[in-house]
Amino acid sequence: MSWQLHAQLANDTRIAGDLPLSRVLVMNDRHYPWVILVPRVADIREIYELGAMEQQQLLQESSRLSMFLMERFQGDKMNVAALGNMVPQLHVHHIVRFKNDLAWPQPVWGKAPAEAYPESELSDFCSQLATGLKLQPAISSSI
Repeated sequence: MSWQLHAQLANDTRIAGDLPLSRVLVMNDRHYPWVILVPRVADIREIYELGAMEQQQLLQESSRLSMFLMERFQGDKMNVAALGNMVPQLHVHHIVRFKNDLAWPQPVWGKAPAEAYPESELSDFCSQLATGLKLQPAISSSI
């Protein structure tokens, strides 16, 4: 079976590009700098279901993304989570948190309705990620 991005993730995000393992998505919520990594591996729900090399690759990609986001936004905390309660496809949230953000110090989920980025800001954020992380253009949604 080929990999496909879950419809809910496709609906809530913009594709910034691809790392060797993961699709890089920007959550369309301007309240928080929020990026999601989705390993392009079919039928995976949990990190332990990835092969050992894929697990290491995901950790490297997550660390690289976290470092980039913290340097770019100068946040107070980086939240990294793979919950999957609503979307079963393995995906890892990376959310830069600030002591003065809407939800601090609580989790961001359910605190305020998402506020979409203006198109120019969303495109700029995706471009910054693509350049800063040296992303490849996204291959079609299935591979």
